[in-house]
Amino acid sequence: MQKIVILLFVQLLGVFTACSQEKKDLDLGAMVQPIPEEYKFIDPDYHIWGASVVKGYDGKYHMYYSRWKYELGHFGWATDSEIAYAVAEKAEGPYKHVSVALPARGKEYWDGTTTHNPTVFKKDGKYYLYYMGTTSSVKAKQPTSMKNKDWWMYRNGQRIGVAWSDNPAGPWNRLDKPVIDVSDDPTAPDALMTSNPAINIAPDGSIFAVYKAVGKQKGWKPVDMESTDGWQVSKGDRVRYMVAFAENPLGPFKKHNETIFELKGSEDEHMIAEDPFVWSQDGLYYALVTDIQGRFTGDTGAIALMESNNGYDWVQAKHPLVVPGKILKTDGTRTEYKIERPQLLVEDGVPTFIFGALGITVNGVHRGHCCNLRIQLK
Repeated sequence: MQKIVILLFVQLLGVFTACSQEKKDLDLGAMVQPIPEEYKFIDPDYHIWGASVVKGYDGKYHMYYSRWKYELGHFGWATDSEIAYAVAEKAEGPYKHVSVALPARGKEYWDGTTTHNPTVFKKDGKYYLYYMGTTSSVKAKQPTSMKNKDWWMYRNGQRIGVAWSDNPAGPWNRLDKPVIDVSDDPTAPDALMTSNPAINIAPDGSIFAVYKAVGKQKGWKPVDMESTDGWQVSKGDRVRYMVAFAENPLGPFKKHNETIFELKGSEDEHMIAEDPFVWSQDGLYYALVTDIQGRFTGDTGAIALMESNNGYDWVQAKHPLVVPGKILKTDGTRTEYKIERPQLLVEDGVPTFIFGALGITVNGVHRGHCCNLRIQLK
């Protein structure tokens, strides 16, 4: 009898070990399929940047994406972006624009001029839409540029907000204040700006957030349109990423003080990871990030897979390469440029599509037109 018990224990231990190994060996890169031309979501009148898709309680696929008028150029995202809404019967599309989900609501609001970079999930019968919002009392000269001081007023005013609704088509409720604001400590990594939310449900059912943070560099000054200072004194410190946790999708969020996605030897580099998407699966926290310098995958601009046991200690996964910097299409060619702002669609625990922003060169202009690209996983 004792031998049988020991044998059963050894067998169960083997099953547990195998399951644990399977959890840590997620290989999204092996699931990536070549992209057909019709898997672009593009509009001749607008730049489209990023898209977050959720399968609704109604079985349809609801897409939220950033857009701004084509004639404003790429950098108009900071001053004039709005979050729009499209819907499809199938994950692969086609997606049809329906309405503007989060329009400009007036410069007196913290998110009054701009809503950008959405990410969405559903929970307990409701939809939660997180986004970057900003505002400025100074109307930006158009077409705008990072070389314009007024552009930095919009950029430095970025904060993270949340909207919620019972219906994916809206109407959406918005908070009067950001759900993740800058820190009061002027030396904090997020003392100047919080942006680009990546927020989802943690393994324990709570909410966790990874977000872009910029602090104030030595000698930092606020933008002063009347001074002779250049915009460089106002741009802030290097781009970092931080994490925060909440029990409720509407917050409050408690920040973890240390930055994440850091590597030894990269302390002085402006940025090594960008635009994370986060989710939980099989008891682990996962993130997709753009590998800006190829530190995680060896491929500059690729999408890398990161994992964590607790949401704040992150390492590259066993199979870090998810999407290469230049993506294979069904006609055998590759995209000329990387995708950015990756967003993963997970259905019944299975990742099925990656949605990413794609810049297209037009008449020699880098990112002369922007669209969304969807990549199927099988």
